[in-house]
Amino acid sequence: MAQQQHPRIMVFRPTYEEFQDFPKYIHYMESKGAHKAGLVKVIPPHEWVPRKKGYDLDDIDMTIPAPICQIVSGKQGLYTQFNVQRRPISVKEFHRLANSERFATPKYFDYEDLERKFWKNVTYVSPMYGADIMGTLTDPDEKCWNINNLGTILDYVCKDYGKTIAGVNTAYLYFGMWKTTFAWHTEDMDLYSINYLHFGAPKTWYAIPPEHGRKLEKLANSIFVEQYNECNAYLRHKMTLISPQVLKQNNIPFNKITQEPGEIMITFPYGYHAGFNHGFNCAESTNFASERWVEYGKRATKCLCRKDMVKISMETFVKRFQPDRYEKWLRGEDYGCHPEEPGKIYAAPKPVLPKNFKSKFVYDENACNDEQKRGCAPLQITKGTKDDQKDEEKSSSSSSTSSSNSNSNSSTGTGCSSTTTSPCDLKLIWEKLGEQDIEAGVATNLLPNGVVKNNKRMRFETRTISVGRENED
Repeated sequence: MAQQQHPRIMVFRPTYEEFQDFPKYIHYMESKGAHKAGLVKVIPPHEWVPRKKGYDLDDIDMTIPAPICQIVSGKQGLYTQFNVQRRPISVKEFHRLANSERFATPKYFDYEDLERKFWKNVTYVSPMYGADIMGTLTDPDEKCWNINNLGTILDYVCKDYGKTIAGVNTAYLYFGMWKTTFAWHTEDMDLYSINYLHFGAPKTWYAIPPEHGRKLEKLANSIFVEQYNECNAYLRHKMTLISPQVLKQNNIPFNKITQEPGEIMITFPYGYHAGFNHGFNCAESTNFASERWVEYGKRATKCLCRKDMVKISMETFVKRFQPDRYEKWLRGEDYGCHPEEPGKIYAAPKPVLPKNFKSKFVYDENACNDEQKRGCAPLQITKGTKDDQKDEEKSSSSSSTSSSNSNSNSSTGTGCSSTTTSPCDLKLIWEKLGEQDIEAGVATNLLPNGVVKNNKRMRFETRTISVGRENED
């Protein structure tokens, strides 16, 4: 019996006329089944030039305010990625660094060869990623597929609630170098995303068909048990790297494709994806939505570790696009299936509603704030002494003792259990910091240690850690 083939990534080449209406073309691609792979490539018509003056770095007078050093720990195709925030750097400085001997792309025969080099060396020489930069390189007067103004139903978040969510309904820029990665994840609220590679080196993408997304989750949960026990939506922390070889060994269907400069990649609701950059490049990205997404958004898993993780009230979408289910949904009685689990019936989670919402049914006081952001603010790591560490440990011990009665089963007030990072991880991170002559850094993706306002609106989940060294003369 022939093995059933999983959906493959499609490539579309629209004419300039077809390219004019963004939501309409998304619907057209889905009518052809493009969404079943979770990812699609769109090669724009040659008439579309999003930045008329080109990409001379002298004309891109921009600072990367919080570049992150990506430190990867693990082996045999299973890795955890930690992000350490570095000092601000200009785009031109970042370009010089990306092309330096330490960080430059190695020589390779073809993309398959480069992919092997990536996974073989993923834990060595931690690269820097200029991620989550608010802004756009697209001309503001560009009406066609303008990432900063796509004109989809996600605009109701701003129209109805007056909310702007950086990187979700506004554009973010990403400056990459060789080996910078984006770990396995679906988009916030399982939205669509669009990524345009303005210039530079290509980007390799891996994607899992949405119908097989639960398989990836089950595999990851069985491997990264501690993380799963802390937060059942830990994959939203964007820390987990799983190689294609491991996916093959566990019979998880996936596709891979390379995005060239000038090409667009679109991810679909509940489409897990990951990937890496081949060298210095610049991409622009944001999220968007369609009516088909509404059921995904209602049933999307949410990270409860951090109060400032992205939350979008689905109220306006359900009221507009599912009016027959609206009142039941408000009461928590909207029984149905996740679009990718047609055989599993359960009630959609209780809705998150805006603060000014009035209803005879429910009111959720944990609604979104006027200013939303992704992740949490980075906290400083400083080089301390053993005495400093002892004082801090005493303080932590005292604090944990006094709060033990209020936090049963080691659960924090935000719904995620507190934990510790292993000594091996501490040593790894500290050594990596030392390697790159960092006097002080900012650790991200590490231990939860309180919620801090995110002034930089970083996309990456941010945790904090305290490390120290012996006194040095």
